[in-house]
Amino acid sequence: MRRKTRFACVSDTHAYAPAEAGFRLPVGDVLIHAGDLTNQGRMDELRKTMDWIAEADFEVKIVICGNHDVSLDADFYSKYGLKFHDHRLEDPQKCIEVVATASSSIVFLRHQSALVRLTRPNGPNTVFKVFGSPYSQSPGTWAFGYESADAPTLWSHIPLDADIVVTHTPPHSHCDSRATGGPVGCKALRQALGQVRPSLAVCGHVHESRGYERVRWASRGSEEAQIVRGALPPPGSKKQSLVDLTGKKAQRLENDSHLLDDSPATLFPPAQNILILTDELGEPHTPHSTSYPSESRPDGYPNDPPNSRSHRQETCIVNAAILATSWPHRGGKRFNAPIVVDLELPTWQEK
Repeated sequence: MRRKTRFACVSDTHAYAPAEAGFRLPVGDVLIHAGDLTNQGRMDELRKTMDWIAEADFEVKIVICGNHDVSLDADFYSKYGLKFHDHRLEDPQKCIEVVATASSSIVFLRHQSALVRLTRPNGPNTVFKVFGSPYSQSPGTWAFGYESADAPTLWSHIPLDADIVVTHTPPHSHCDSRATGGPVGCKALRQALGQVRPSLAVCGHVHESRGYERVRWASRGSEEAQIVRGALPPPGSKKQSLVDLTGKKAQRLENDSHLLDDSPATLFPPAQNILILTDELGEPHTPHSTSYPSESRPDGYPNDPPNSRSHRQETCIVNAAILATSWPHRGGKRFNAPIVVDLELPTWQEK
């Protein structure tokens, strides 16, 4: 059985709280923040952002970092911290703790995945697998960067059975064009998404390309795909920026359920609703592998080869940037509203 689950998607808030940026968080089940929580990774910026995320009325909040969250990239900050904070350096471990411990409802993903079960009595009682990563490429020196030559290995860590993928960088040619040039997204990420074919991919980073696209992937091994750019209400509109993928107001995604075993006894140990599945950032990974506790891995939920996943046809790609302009913000800073995505997901129990 499948039910509608509502995701509120934001990114690139850059230390602005909703009241300051002039947007309201919609009612929903899950909040996704796709990175750039801060402007320069200061502790006061992190606390401010995590306070409003922790207080937001969503059962689960999925959070990743972005290139501006410099103090959350410990190795980077040890080398370049003085470039950003020349008076007093932050403690990266304490900064990470601020994000990770702000609320039990927050799932902080550092190039890793989690299996999430929604359990509120009045909620949809659905289950999904999400992968989140802070990596992106930017001009200049910024956190969580990577070399293009390393990109295929980096994005091979996305599990093939992921339902939702959250990355700070957009994939190449999808919601990734700057106002002053062409696409700047990652080609290797696009290729990985074409293999995984999650139902939803949320990103940010390129402020000017806020919006969404529905991508119908071509046959395996082909680079061509059918792309439909979605229409959202214009800036300043009081209408909600809603992407309905449930089949009620828009065509349903042509994807079968990714979770093939809906039994709560096999998906989770008792009383556990969030299961972190992979090692944290910086630890060794095996491409397309997932570390399941032996007692909780369902037999019908494998990381199987791509050619057996041909029944997945579409991905909705969302760039959820809240800050609508890039530095130096010519004409002043402007802000977007959250993008709301309604997605049908399998339930883990019958009501």
